[in-house]
Amino acid sequence: MEQVNSSAKVAAVYGSVVDAQFASGARLPEVGSMLKVCSSLGEEIGLQVVEHRGNNTCRCVALGFTYGVGRNMPVGIHEKGVVVPRNIDLLYGRVLNALAVPIDHKAGLDLSDPVAIKNLTSNHRAEINLDETTAPQLIYTGIKMIDLLFPLVKGSKSGLLGGAACGKTILILEIIHNIISYQSGTCIFAGVGERIREGNELYHEFSRADLLKRSILIFGQMNESPGMRFEAAHTAVALAEHVQSQRRDVLFFMDNVFRFVQAGCELATLLGRIPSEGGYQSTLTSEISQLHEKIRSEKNASITAIEAVYVPADDLTDPAVVAIFSHMDSLIVLSRSLVQRGLYPAIDPLQSSANSLTPAIVGRRHFDVAQEVLRHFRRYDELERIVSIIGKEELSPEEKIIFDRAKKLQNFLSQPFFTAEVYTGRPGAYVSLEDTVSGCEKIISGELDKIDESRLYTIGKLEI
Repeated sequence: MEQVNSSAKVAAVYGSVVDAQFASGARLPEVGSMLKVCSSLGEEIGLQVVEHRGNNTCRCVALGFTYGVGRNMPVGIHEKGVVVPRNIDLLYGRVLNALAVPIDHKAGLDLSDPVAIKNLTSNHRAEINLDETTAPQLIYTGIKMIDLLFPLVKGSKSGLLGGAACGKTILILEIIHNIISYQSGTCIFAGVGERIREGNELYHEFSRADLLKRSILIFGQMNESPGMRFEAAHTAVALAEHVQSQRRDVLFFMDNVFRFVQAGCELATLLGRIPSEGGYQSTLTSEISQLHEKIRSEKNASITAIEAVYVPADDLTDPAVVAIFSHMDSLIVLSRSLVQRGLYPAIDPLQSSANSLTPAIVGRRHFDVAQEVLRHFRRYDELERIVSIIGKEELSPEEKIIFDRAKKLQNFLSQPFFTAEVYTGRPGAYVSLEDTVSGCEKIISGELDKIDESRLYTIGKLEI
């Protein structure tokens, strides 16, 4: 990035917040601009302008740690923002931070011909042409529960919601593995605010499955400053837009968008802003909107987003989770009770929803089977409470049939994962939509009424 000399200096440092004071009469950089200061440790630290204060001072958020930054240190202005090589293929297999700087200890990127993906003087702005719409096109994941009840559509946004240890990360890894292995597209993965261990495991899992050759990883992990975690999500979206501008379809994955909200909350606290009633920042809705409104389809290319959403204390009414809801086309809710029963993926079909499950998109046969499966699950949920009190013997013959078939459907829609082979010792399975629909039809029609339900547990396609 090109540095421009200025007469600015550090006026104060408050943890991750830095005040940069300019000479009297000097023109202040715009909000969103990038400044840089060199610490006494020899490290360059990015400073993003967030407020104009009195006395010709800019209040900035540090994109890094401010160790070694002191008063009166010179501050430089950077004009280009975040840049990457014009040849995007050079980024495949690389791990970047929020400033698009490699952190994988490999050879540095060749920036002899750079292109700015995020000009910080106009950060978070998107020009959307609403006339460029395309016909819905399904993306198959090979995961029975998702393909049947919550089909993914190219250009859509889907959320995987669940509390701690409900399987969000392993499910998103399986979706990445199956889509990249069996379909085309560039994968951009944004690791926002998660543990370093998870980022390390993700990288080695991508390497083991030979997925790095079509993937770009951007991390702002738990050990980094809130500014880096917050901007990592925006940088990943900006990079996805850049790839899309080259008429390439993009598969955008984020783990975890709730940590993006938390980083914004930390920044608001550091800046002394008054929180809302729920304890989150007052700008919660606008921050989530600015991130998601740039994820959209165009005539020649699309961005398909799948985002993990941590649900604090399994409370789906949490203000941050509710604010994310409105931007999602599909909501896939993971259930802790299903995890305890060993049913993976632990998706609760009654709490989840998908706009794409319509006859116009998936076809009449698929739609009818999906609705019948959901009817069995709803009836099972009612009967399960009765059975837990008075026993299954008190059900009517018709209710017993529905109860047993629903349990068979639950077991059949569970599945062994490729990315969990090292934990379970069972080989993963990719199941086509036709095999999923036909298997459910056989269970619903009664062809498998005499088969023990345990034979359907965590299998691939139905071969009975």
